[in-house]
Amino acid sequence: MVGVSTTLPEKMASELNEIVKDTGRPKSDILKEALDVYLWDLRFKKIRKKLGTKAKALGVVTDEDVFKAIS
Repeated sequence: MVGVSTTLPEKMASELNEIVKDTGRPKSDILKEALDVYLWDLRFKKIRKKLGTKAKALGVVTDEDVFKAIS
C-alpha cells in the first residue's frame, strides 16, 4: 500500500467528519471508497468515449438504446 496525505477544504473536511461520526467508519475507508468510485467513473467515461463512434454507426445513441440492445 501507498500512503497519501492531502488537505481538504474546511467544508469538505467537516462533511467527512460528520460521515465518520454517523457511520463509525474510518476516514481512510470512506476516502478509499470515494476514490474507487471516481476512478471507476473515469474508466467508464473513457470506454464510453472510445466506443461512441462505433455505437453511433450502429444507431445506438442514447442510454435507452444501449439498454434495448443488451436486453
